[in-house]
Amino acid sequence: MIGRRTLQTVLRRLDQFPAVALLGPRQVGKTTLAEAVSTERESVYLDLETGSARERLSDAADYLAAHEDKLVILDEVQAMPELFRELRGLIDRGRRRGRRTNRFLILGSASMDLLRQSSESLAGRLAYVELEPLDVLEVPRDDRDILWLRGGFPDSFVAADDAASALWRGNFIKTYLERDIPQLGPRIPAETLRRFWTMLAHTQGQLLNAAQLARALAVDGKTIARYLDLMVDLLLVRRLQPYHANVRKRLVRSPKVYVRDSGMVHTLLGLDDRDAVLGHPVAGGSWEGFVMENILRAAPERTLASFYRTAAGAEIDLLLEMPNQGLWAIEIKRGLAPKLERGFHQAREDLEPDRCFVVYSGDERYPRAEGVEVIGLEELCRAVVR
Repeated sequence: MIGRRTLQTVLRRLDQFPAVALLGPRQVGKTTLAEAVSTERESVYLDLETGSARERLSDAADYLAAHEDKLVILDEVQAMPELFRELRGLIDRGRRRGRRTNRFLILGSASMDLLRQSSESLAGRLAYVELEPLDVLEVPRDDRDILWLRGGFPDSFVAADDAASALWRGNFIKTYLERDIPQLGPRIPAETLRRFWTMLAHTQGQLLNAAQLARALAVDGKTIARYLDLMVDLLLVRRLQPYHANVRKRLVRSPKVYVRDSGMVHTLLGLDDRDAVLGHPVAGGSWEGFVMENILRAAPERTLASFYRTAAGAEIDLLLEMPNQGLWAIEIKRGLAPKLERGFHQAREDLEPDRCFVVYSGDERYPRAEGVEVIGLEELCRAVVR
């Protein structure tokens, strides 16, 4: 079993709130993490997609009240959205009796309906924790390239070989499009959504061109926005917003879009091994997205992430505004001899960040220019955590 850093976050939130929602895509390890929580806290586990659990909750108020002294873990809660109303009453009654924390751990895919219903019913009573795929701080250092090629979904990462990993990811995509997303509410043809997801993989890390996507899918811009909102809400795609500052420059306004898991990028494009990835134009964008996701998973809560680009060509791949640490500028380069371009130095002059890093494929840390450090991904992630 691979230890997950999110476990400690969940335990802390349970000590602060009566209910914690652990959200993430299917197969990312939510149930496994819940099992780890159950070893730390006396608990009852219910998988709401099974008939036996639904039968026990036919009178949910009585059943859950009988287990008030335990942590109740509710898996696949989107299968019983009506349960949120019962949870609110149980939490409020427990509070009056002194049970203010550690009541419910709710697991579910991050669907828009689930987020809306939980926020409406459990406002002020519920904390959200996002479980993301594996990152470089959770796997052995020698497996970093495997993590990039296969992505961070546990079953994909630990597969026997690259072919088995690619097969798992292909089936994951098919199941997600044909079964899981329709169950979460949206009625979008699976093939249309696959084409959209694949187009995003082709343009990994580029500025969003909604008009171009709309023409390719023969839909309008509003439909593209709806598709993108769906993929972002399901935690499958990241929309990185441009940094806005009063620098008297003409800044780009379009966001950059990334498929969040690098393994999914490769499978959507039919790239099943290292040679195929390195021989494809997406290699640079895939590495950039991989590095960015790992940094953001390590970053402290309330960190604001963006990128900087001007019409004149000044650009920085990732900006982090972190609590009590100022503005960090991060440029991402694949390879062992990173070259800094003029646009990067111009962006530094515009923004005057507190710290400036160039992340590359190696591990050695060394100064490159005044105020700029070249650093490996794992070491930067550890620096961000601190």
